[in-house]
Amino acid sequence: MFSGKKVKKIKIKIDGREIKALLGQTILEVAQDNNIFLPSLCYHPDFCAKGNCRVCVVEVVGQCRLVTACSTIIKEGMVVFTNSPKVAAARNSNIELLFAEHIEKCPTCTLRFNCALLDMAKRYKIKINSFRDRKGKRKTFKFANSVEIDGSQCIDCRNCVDACSKMQNINYLEIVGHGIRQEIVPTKDKKIDCIYCGQCALHCPVASAQEQDDWPKVEAALKDKKKIVVAEFAPSVRVTIGEEFGLPYGTDATGQTVSALKKLGFKHVFDVNFGADVTTMVEAQELLERVKNKKTLPLITSCCPAWVKYAEFYNPELLPNLTTSRAPHIHLGGIIKTYWAKKMKINPQDIVLVSVMPCTAKKFEVARPEMKIKGLWPADYAITTRELAFLLKKNKIDLAKLPKTPSDEILNDGSGAAVIYGSSGGVMESALRTANFLACQNSQAKICNERLDFKEVRGLASLKEAVVDIAGKKLRVAVVNGIGEIKEVIKHLKKYDYIEVMACVGGCIGGGGQPIPTTKAIRQKRVAGLYNIDKSKKIRKAHENKGALEVLKWLKDNKLEHQVLHTTYKKRTR
Repeated sequence: MFSGKKVKKIKIKIDGREIKALLGQTILEVAQDNNIFLPSLCYHPDFCAKGNCRVCVVEVVGQCRLVTACSTIIKEGMVVFTNSPKVAAARNSNIELLFAEHIEKCPTCTLRFNCALLDMAKRYKIKINSFRDRKGKRKTFKFANSVEIDGSQCIDCRNCVDACSKMQNINYLEIVGHGIRQEIVPTKDKKIDCIYCGQCALHCPVASAQEQDDWPKVEAALKDKKKIVVAEFAPSVRVTIGEEFGLPYGTDATGQTVSALKKLGFKHVFDVNFGADVTTMVEAQELLERVKNKKTLPLITSCCPAWVKYAEFYNPELLPNLTTSRAPHIHLGGIIKTYWAKKMKINPQDIVLVSVMPCTAKKFEVARPEMKIKGLWPADYAITTRELAFLLKKNKIDLAKLPKTPSDEILNDGSGAAVIYGSSGGVMESALRTANFLACQNSQAKICNERLDFKEVRGLASLKEAVVDIAGKKLRVAVVNGIGEIKEVIKHLKKYDYIEVMACVGGCIGGGGQPIPTTKAIRQKRVAGLYNIDKSKKIRKAHENKGALEVLKWLKDNKLEHQVLHTTYKKRTR
């Protein structure tokens, strides 16, 4: 909220406790900074406070009415009570009214084990059926196979609308009706479509907006004795899944994630880092070829399926600019069902592969017909980080208490360059590391600086621009951090040679399937976790992964290179 400049501090009292706080903060922010519990639902630091749910009401001495802590700015000498009889009566009534808006579907809800509403009911001894449910007949709107909004669970906080319009600049969700008839619905405008990014779900406090669950299908597959059910997990998942089990933000839980998946019953668990190294080498080679031949520039990344859907619907003229490289988990899935299956003497048809992803749009990606290899999907199901956490808790598996287990190796668990795929700028930096090496190998220059770190493309700025030297060739690059910035970049495409686009702010660490809450401060800690892992890796460049090079050679020798490594795109209508 605040810059590095000095901000004046003032004194206020909360429940008799004197506190020094920063001028400009809200009562809720001060309470949170000082470990004073205040309930809140509609508040999210990514958006302006709305005060819709009114569960954060407090009493301020001198004010005739209760005020919402999320939207009330502190003043010098302010005296606040968070649990006076007047506050308790109003707050409890508000919570009871919210339960009348929210049809409880707890047994199958992915927020069941960390539901703020249920926690409030328990904390304040609320009767959740004090008022008659009034939204039982509301519709559920499903967006492809990725995201849904269940109107019967909506508490009218409007966070999903803010995420779709103010953050993503898509404007697919609208508010219709007034008062008790207010409802969130998809727009009727045929020129607007959902991109399945899931930011609506990530910012919904009560799982009205949520991923379309695939965990029941995964449970069924794990019970099928005729199938070999294996899992793969994305780079970003290792620094986010631990949050669901009380580990600090950004904690590397790679080994515990492998252990947890095996406890669930997965026969083999693979690290998508290996697939990311393959993706890096494919994309870096394509970048150099396009730059050399001055053909269809800028090259634009395609590993974010929400961005791909955006391009296919809103800007199909850009599809030739997208790299033909598949996403890392699709690459690894293809390798598992070809190279690994042959190595292990397994019929690929007997393999069920589950991708654990930070992203709701990955559900859409795994079902794209053009992904099939010899009639088989590379990945059969994509579940979110939240879905994995739900499955673990449902089965009473505490990830935080598990030992670290190494992943099953295709040939190894990938490089540091693969890990940073989970952060905005990471895909580009990984590709630049390898592109620089390849260009140096082919260059006649006597001095060629083989760079490792490209810090100019890191960070959480909404748009990062730089000119980087690749073996004496100046490349103009840009990193789009959040799809809300893409329109301005498209207006100036000719400025660039290479562009990374991630639809979610922060990249995959801020993906629509990640743990709730996800805030700017949390995103920063997750990013730091990924770069710490990168630093600790013995191999930090994809082209130094000898196992990945071996697989690429095998695919080429077996004439599977194009099927496994590349894809196509198509113009879409709503």
